[in-house]
Amino acid sequence: MNINIRIDYSMNRNTSYRQGSFPLGGKTPEEVAYQWWRQIKKEHSYWVELEKVVVNAEQDITDKIKAIENALISDI
Repeated sequence: MNINIRIDYSMNRNTSYRQGSFPLGGKTPEEVAYQWWRQIKKEHSYWVELEKVVVNAEQDITDKIKAIENALISDI
């Protein structure tokens, strides 16, 4: 099963977005979206800020992605 993800983010005061279709492969939508968000951050040397994450054009999971990110940062 595939899901569609749109990630809105800001970089240097400019807003941009990426969207794509991804296989779940036994993962939750949050796990897939977070992995993609990490990839986007690496491409931009981490100078990006997450604005919004939407799955299948209807489910806003932004708070869940930020919670995952914050939990991993606090574990360091």
